[in-house]
Amino acid sequence: MYNLKKIAPSRRTKKIAYAIRDILCTAEERKRAGGDLIYLNIGDPVLFDFKTPDHLIEAAYKAMKDGYTGYSASEGVPEAIEAIREDTIKKGIKPYEILITTGASEAIDFALSALVNRGENVLVPSPGYPLYNALLARLMGEPRAYSLDEKNGWEPDIDHIESQIDKKTKAIVVINPNNPTGAVYSKEILQAIIEIARRHNLVILNDEIYDKLILNGQSHVNMAALDHEVPIVTFNGLSKSYLAPGFRVGWAIISGVPDLIRDYTEGMKKLARARLCASHPKQFAIPVALNGTLFHIDSTIEKLKRRRDITIERLNSIPGISCQRPNGAFYAFPRLEVDVNDAEFVKDLIRETGVVVVHGSGFGPLPKSPHFRLVFLPQEEILHKAYDRIEDFMKRRF
Repeated sequence: MYNLKKIAPSRRTKKIAYAIRDILCTAEERKRAGGDLIYLNIGDPVLFDFKTPDHLIEAAYKAMKDGYTGYSASEGVPEAIEAIREDTIKKGIKPYEILITTGASEAIDFALSALVNRGENVLVPSPGYPLYNALLARLMGEPRAYSLDEKNGWEPDIDHIESQIDKKTKAIVVINPNNPTGAVYSKEILQAIIEIARRHNLVILNDEIYDKLILNGQSHVNMAALDHEVPIVTFNGLSKSYLAPGFRVGWAIISGVPDLIRDYTEGMKKLARARLCASHPKQFAIPVALNGTLFHIDSTIEKLKRRRDITIERLNSIPGISCQRPNGAFYAFPRLEVDVNDAEFVKDLIRETGVVVVHGSGFGPLPKSPHFRLVFLPQEEILHKAYDRIEDFMKRRF
């Protein structure tokens, strides 16, 4: 008989959290009790009435039929890399290296893992996508929050960014359009962040996964096109604008002065080699996505505009809730104008109404006021049903 003991998880997992999916534990409680659910928590377009374009599916299928089912080169297949390179140059960016990854999430992982040592910090927007915080927790690094100004359309607070930097700061994360607020940043704000990075010798980690989903008619500004010297790693992929989240195909574009970024880039490439490769056949969807028709973008944006407008009108008509108008992506980040803990608010909302949203504090410690995030991807009748339930809940509770 062996004297077996409980297996303890590593200390690095203690602070790892991912609110967007963690909240599903509460949703499962209601489901087991026989209640229905309206999912407004995960940004997956194909769960609703958005469809992955046929030409992406056909390209991946053809690659499988043609025998591209073994490993690819670790950095990615040449045809896909060249398509990204050409698209990047058209945007005014000068790419030094391109890595194709298992979703933009793996690109972010490589960029942080090749850069951050234990005890060092990275400036992350708050509110912002929680993957950055989770990865930094795993690396024993510090996610240091910088504030986005709700009164100014959730644009980054430049003074606060500067005040957060110290000798252990390695990078600034920029998410544009922002998840969870839907803010689209101005050229002036982006240039101000670049100048901060230049003064303090920082890398910019530039997340542009929603760059084609702009809802107010303005042009998206590609940050790496504004400066060819400062080290910038730009993340993108097929998940959001190309409606193919399940393909798990993304990429990192590293730009800047070659002598300054060569060693860092090699660190990222080592990580890419260690995990072998991204999905080989699905990489062949990249050239047809970037070079093919974008007919789905116009129809997607038209749907999102209508659903965004319904969302803002309905939320701002509910006493105790206010919401800034998002100009990009498919998220809204309403503020609760009541004295409540946002995590408990969301759990109670799910248990009593079945409307699944995510607590604002799951996206970072700032702002201190309570918020929650929802996606406005569902069909209009589903959104109205959800907002009816939220309104009834607010009236009962507050």
